Amino acid sequence: MALLGNLIARSLKLRKQFKLPVAPPLTYQRHALRQLLERGQYTSFGKHYGFGDILSKEIDFIKAFRERVPVCTYKEMHANWWYRCLQGEENVTWPGKVKYFALSSGTSDSASKHIPVTHDMIKSIKKVGFKQLYSMANFKIKPVAFEKGILMLGGTTSLFEKGEYYEGDMSGISAKNMPRWMSSLLYKPGQRISKRHKWEDRIKLIVEKADQWDVGIVCGVPAWVQIVLERVMKHYGVKNIHEIWPNLSVYIHGGVSIEPYRESFKHIWGKPVTFIETYMASEGSFGFQARPGAGIRLVLNTEIFYEFIPFTDDNFDEEGNPKPNPQTYLINEVQEGVEYAVVISTCAGAWRYIIGDVLRFTNALEHEIAIVGRTKQFLSLCGEHMSIDNMNKAIETVSKKLKITIREFAVAGLKHNNLFAHQWYIGCDDAHLDQEKFKQLLDETLSKLNDDYEVERTSALKEIFIKVLPAHVFIDYLRAKGKEGAMSKFPRVLKGTTLQDWEQYLEKNRIVEISA
Repeated sequence: MALLGNLIARSLKLRKQFKLPVAPPLTYQRHALRQLLERGQYTSFGKHYGFGDILSKEIDFIKAFRERVPVCTYKEMHANWWYRCLQGEENVTWPGKVKYFALSSGTSDSASKHIPVTHDMIKSIKKVGFKQLYSMANFKIKPVAFEKGILMLGGTTSLFEKGEYYEGDMSGISAKNMPRWMSSLLYKPGQRISKRHKWEDRIKLIVEKADQWDVGIVCGVPAWVQIVLERVMKHYGVKNIHEIWPNLSVYIHGGVSIEPYRESFKHIWGKPVTFIETYMASEGSFGFQARPGAGIRLVLNTEIFYEFIPFTDDNFDEEGNPKPNPQTYLINEVQEGVEYAVVISTCAGAWRYIIGDVLRFTNALEHEIAIVGRTKQFLSLCGEHMSIDNMNKAIETVSKKLKITIREFAVAGLKHNNLFAHQWYIGCDDAHLDQEKFKQLLDETLSKLNDDYEVERTSALKEIFIKVLPAHVFIDYLRAKGKEGAMSKFPRVLKGTTLQDWEQYLEKNRIVEISA
């Protein structure tokens, strides 16, 4: 393994010395869409929308594609097309049969979605992975990190057989299909442990084996990575994780913003660790942080075609559903600072599909982004337009100022004296937390971050309420919902039946609020 790691480190150093030619972003995207149309023209979807005709005429094929194919949600794509893939039909939205379906159930507010994962998509994910590896030459990472194990805390690689196909977490599907040399030499916890269905069983085995490994890189969703690393520290009676893994140098994270977790991670590290953000979903791998201090760079040449819809009241209703025929923008047309919903067409047979993420371009020329929320997880009862990005930054700021650790949080909107209020649920075990001070700082910070919020706090948004709960309650709730595991995330915004279910859970289990 040391030889392999040394070769990787040397190749990264060598690659940094060469500046590879780069084409304009739209050139990559035109090529990506043409490839998709050529591959998809003989599928049922391609025939229905005339992909062959789009490609054969002397016309702007991008314009024709956007005019003929409607923007759609998962519900529409599944009801009209993907259900046929689940029934074993070939050539529905992509050539051949779909062997894998990723179960998208990251937050607890919805039933699992079945997202097709084709062999071409698995190749696309691998390609993005190698691009990210090359980009690590831009970070000051010690070469020894590449000689050590990579601990990937994802879903189980033991997939569920459903007759014509297998289903499971996208992370599990990706791990099952990783290159053999990586699986056998670098990948931790290894296929034997990763095949365990129960997350708790996997954690126990990881903890038992931890002192036998030399881990250089950790990957995973922040909340669950923190749980695992703390369990390792507790089991071996150490003050920080570097007493077990002295060469741990990199934490690759994604799924949710790292900002609310930064403070709570500080007690875990004994040495500096480089944080690198990735953008991966059940629909594919879209990008990664390619340079220090920058946003996530979208990868534009891996058979994924992007469009962007301004996330405004003109294009989306108050529940986050797209209105008919929204205007989309291409990668060369986007502007920095504008919030966009992401639309993708992919080599897994997704066509003009809204994945639900909302992003903002931090550097349009470098196609670098920040993920600021979900179309369904913005809170705007009366025009406050509060995004998950606002919430994350506010929680991080308050945590630092009050020197407290907030493990999880969520917010709900409610009626209050014929107007409106926000109800915050805060997962914090710090006994010295001053709730009135917390409330004041949170309100002030949100007002500074969001002009709409500040305006509404003087009119329709009359109050905010704070309910501090033991931090474990949020994880216990996910466990009770059958969503325990490395890819599950607690929803930041609670609405409708999800809010009712959460409140019923608190009442049924007699969860007591921590006294102010």
